[in-house]
Amino acid sequence: MEFSAKQIAEYIHGTIIGDEHATVHTFAKIEEGMPGALSFLSNPKYTHYIYTTQSSIVLVNKDFEPEQEVAATLIKVDNAYESLAKLMTLYEQSRPIRTGIDPLAYVAPTAKIGKDVYLAPFACVGDYAEIGDGTALHPHATVGSHAKVGSHCILYAHATVYHDCRIGNRCILHAGSVVGADGFGFAPTPEGFEKIPQIGIAVLEDDVEIGANTCIDRATMGATLLHKGVKLDNLIQVAHNVEIGSHTVIASQTGIAGSAKMGEWCMVGGQVGVAGHIKVGNHVTIGAQSGIPGNVKDNTTLMGYPAIDPKQFARSAAIYKKLPEMYTELGRLQKEIEELKQQLNK
Repeated sequence: MEFSAKQIAEYIHGTIIGDEHATVHTFAKIEEGMPGALSFLSNPKYTHYIYTTQSSIVLVNKDFEPEQEVAATLIKVDNAYESLAKLMTLYEQSRPIRTGIDPLAYVAPTAKIGKDVYLAPFACVGDYAEIGDGTALHPHATVGSHAKVGSHCILYAHATVYHDCRIGNRCILHAGSVVGADGFGFAPTPEGFEKIPQIGIAVLEDDVEIGANTCIDRATMGATLLHKGVKLDNLIQVAHNVEIGSHTVIASQTGIAGSAKMGEWCMVGGQVGVAGHIKVGNHVTIGAQSGIPGNVKDNTTLMGYPAIDPKQFARSAAIYKKLPEMYTELGRLQKEIEELKQQLNK
């Protein structure tokens, strides 16, 4: 499918600088541009590529002013990155949607399957499970008994929704993700650790996206709950009875311990650890590799382990690098003090 600069500019409310009849049929990074491709420029570090890119059209922010001639047609917009996202969404939606149940898929006789559903080979839908309209289950995706998956969801290969769990509308579960595995609950006994039955469920509200190999454990009792619009990266662990507020985004390898509550519109970097039974407020930003041992107030930014104010962390990090020299200097000073004491005692 091909689009002209004029069509694109009208869709994203942009201003054309160059040939309005220039056409594109694919996307490319600005440094890897090719004829017929659409690229974008939002990071100043990549500005030099705009003068050599082979892309036919480039989206730029309104304040961009070229310092030399640009061969590509430019479309100026308020936010080039957001406009690119809109265009890529349009491009994705223009692709043909597969429907139908493959003969190699398994659907329990008691399951309810909506309209225009796609079940790939070896997809599995358990007893009394429900699949909403327009939802797609790719190979080996599994929906357990009595579980419910809403409309227009995508479960990629080997994504698993355990029994009784609930998935909202327009959710995406990437390959290998697991919703509803048992929480890590064991009671110590003289003979070892005895498993505590995990009788709760996991619930994902609308527009939630779960990255590959990310796990959302079911609750011990009640529900592990991800509110509307939560986006999780790959390789994240969300423990039993955790609650994550709407539109919070969390990067890879983060672990959230049991019964922690995280607020709305939080941004969490990679490899963050959040302790159990604590409350993180709304609009909290947490830097990568931080440790959160206690409650966090709204509108807070933290970094480090244990997490502190980023400016304090930066100063502490600068001192940390000097610790070997400081330790040597401290030893020298202590030796001098001992020598002075001996001289005074004489």
